[in-house]
Amino acid sequence: MPRDDMNPPVIHRIARQARLTFRGLGSADAGKGFSENLAQLKKLVSEIRAEDLKIKPRKNSAAPPISVPHNPPVTYMHICETESFSMGVFLLKGGTSIPLHDHPGMHGMLKVLYGKVRIMGFDKMEAVPPSELPPLLQPYQRSSVFRAMLRSSGEYGDSSPPCLLSPHRDNLHQISAVDGPAAFLDILAPPYDPDDGRDCHYYKLLPGSTEHTNTGEGDGHQQAAADGVHPREVWLLEIPQPDDFWCGGEPYPGPKVTM
Repeated sequence: MPRDDMNPPVIHRIARQARLTFRGLGSADAGKGFSENLAQLKKLVSEIRAEDLKIKPRKNSAAPPISVPHNPPVTYMHICETESFSMGVFLLKGGTSIPLHDHPGMHGMLKVLYGKVRIMGFDKMEAVPPSELPPLLQPYQRSSVFRAMLRSSGEYGDSSPPCLLSPHRDNLHQISAVDGPAAFLDILAPPYDPDDGRDCHYYKLLPGSTEHTNTGEGDGHQQAAADGVHPREVWLLEIPQPDDFWCGGEPYPGPKVTM
């Protein structure tokens, strides 16, 4: 990004702030000023709009059948990536979801650009003794089951504040398009890197872990799992990537961001 640009596009300012916020995560002095920098990043991300990225809302379209691999239910526009963070845009067709998945050791920030999404956030809990595992598990599943807390559930639109996740709070989540297509800006820090222990894993709720989501008009405020509406604890089973989910790519049309 040019150093003499006195009025850079908001996506440039977001990238600069993300680099400042997440630089040196995991080092001894990484926590210095982190909260203040994160608050500034959240403020900038709150300002972003679809038109700032030259993205136009898509028409309502249903998810394609699994037999049509060239027409994925979810696509991703890559904006930029450094060692400390990655940034891009996910576009969901109507009726589709990014399945329940995790972000090991990662921070994240999500801002809806158009449409509406429902986000369910879970926290992984401490391991439980084998004697306390749920019944009816296959032997090979016993090492892939764990307790989690349904921490939050809410609907987000383009006027909602960003949704945040941290390594220990709302780190597992599912994102579903509501009432048509949706798109959101996504920042992850540090980026996924299987070689460094940050691979994406998928999960499903086991029977008996009844999910309940907020179906009212969303204002972006997360509903606490402890409010009596949501179960506080659930059983999750790690699974392969679901057959009905895959993510394609498409060009990013907005201002170029270089780091």
